Amino acid sequence: MKRRIFAAAVAGTATFAALLGAAPAAQAATSATFTPRTVTSPHDYQYVAELGSVQLSMTATQTAYVYSTLRVNNASNTTLIDNEVRCSSTSGWTKNEVLGQNVLIASAAAPASLRDISVTTRFLVHPGAAGDVTCTTYLRSANLGAGDSTVRLVSGELKFADTSVANTTAGTPPQADDGDTPPSRVIALNLAAPTVREPAAEIFETAPVTGLSVFGDMELMACYPEPAGYDCPVNEMTARVTLFVNQWKADGTLCKTDGSSSVTAVVRRDVHHLVVPLNTHFTAATGGGCVPKFNFYVKTDWVSGSTGAVQMAASGLPDTTGSTSTHGGAMSHAFAVAY
Repeated sequence: MKRRIFAAAVAGTATFAALLGAAPAAQAATSATFTPRTVTSPHDYQYVAELGSVQLSMTATQTAYVYSTLRVNNASNTTLIDNEVRCSSTSGWTKNEVLGQNVLIASAAAPASLRDISVTTRFLVHPGAAGDVTCTTYLRSANLGAGDSTVRLVSGELKFADTSVANTTAGTPPQADDGDTPPSRVIALNLAAPTVREPAAEIFETAPVTGLSVFGDMELMACYPEPAGYDCPVNEMTARVTLFVNQWKADGTLCKTDGSSSVTAVVRRDVHHLVVPLNTHFTAATGGGCVPKFNFYVKTDWVSGSTGAVQMAASGLPDTTGSTSTHGGAMSHAFAVAY
């Protein structure tokens, strides 16, 4: 399971009731901080650590923004680190999102950003039915060498960053990912297929807004498909990743476009999976026939080096350490929060 391409507290404060000294009702935590720890990761299966949970009572129409981040360093050997968030509602709804990359050995001759990494998993939750929603962050890890490895979880948090995100006029969250499609979807990226335009949101309409904060969080992979023996002939892939946001006129023509959030990413062979987070603030135009209709997508262009891929979804993730029961999760995804 170390190769994911095959698969892949802060409590809410209670207020004291003054009347007759009555005990207050317990409030569910909407944010949690993670205790620093040293994590031992095996070679032949994934270690899964539950780090913390948050809970929110939601209505049938409510959408919330979940944010989870982990900082990890001091690896004794190159180690896969995933930041997975699993959400479920008492209504029966579930959603899983996972992003991750390999943290390089602390003594490696590599940039500090690859030896001391932060992985953020953020997305929208919209159960579509009233109920209590619980989201839990899991750290997933596996040593990529022989024996066991150790890494240091330096810090992290999980929170509902916004409990009332505006939906589209259709009542759906402005989000695009592979959470509801067949899992383990990987899209090749190479000289013969140099461009991927996913994740992509179809055109949607909102109530009048000042603008949108749009996020596009990508999981890129080097050396895909993997040759026998993991012997990749080229040690890195370079790709250009750009988040595009468009606004439309009432007649269906383009009003405004923004592709200013762009990164040239180098995915090293030893890093293997690289998280590329993008964000842009898109100010909505008014007048000239422009209306609050938008769409957004991430465009990834292969530039040079090894073959690669955009990872859209994972499967075969063990539920717990050593578990034979597994699940899937969305990976590369994009969403918008109106302001």
